[in-house]
Amino acid sequence: QVQLKESGGDSVQAGGSLRLSCATSTYTDDDYCMGWFRQAPGKEREGVATITAKGSVYVADSVEGRFTISRDKDNAENALYLQMNNLKPEDTGMYYCATWRRRGGPQTSFGRCPFNVWGQGTQVTVSS
Repeated sequence: QVQLKESGGDSVQAGGSLRLSCATSTYTDDDYCMGWFRQAPGKEREGVATITAKGSVYVADSVEGRFTISRDKDNAENALYLQMNNLKPEDTGMYYCATWRRRGGPQTSFGRCPFNVWGQGTQVTVSS
């Protein structure tokens, strides 16, 4: 089963930028979506952005124009990225990388993509 590991979270001032990365445990030439989710304290997890194997992107309205998702299918070490610009305090939360596998856990959907494999998360804190 593939494992995902996020990195790049940090504490920044509002207006700042961060780049999150997600590494996979195994390289597979798969056709599955990958995506980013986040969860703020006391709130439910929400989808941020998804990208298909062919590069089609879906971004939540709340981050449209500020966040960019990208994917490197030839590099398992850093398979997925999230460039976050003009960060706001409401972007604070734990950010999770996700994908789908046949033997994964309970499924959720976002941006017309299914997800059932999750990383451990990386914390992003934005102060005003």
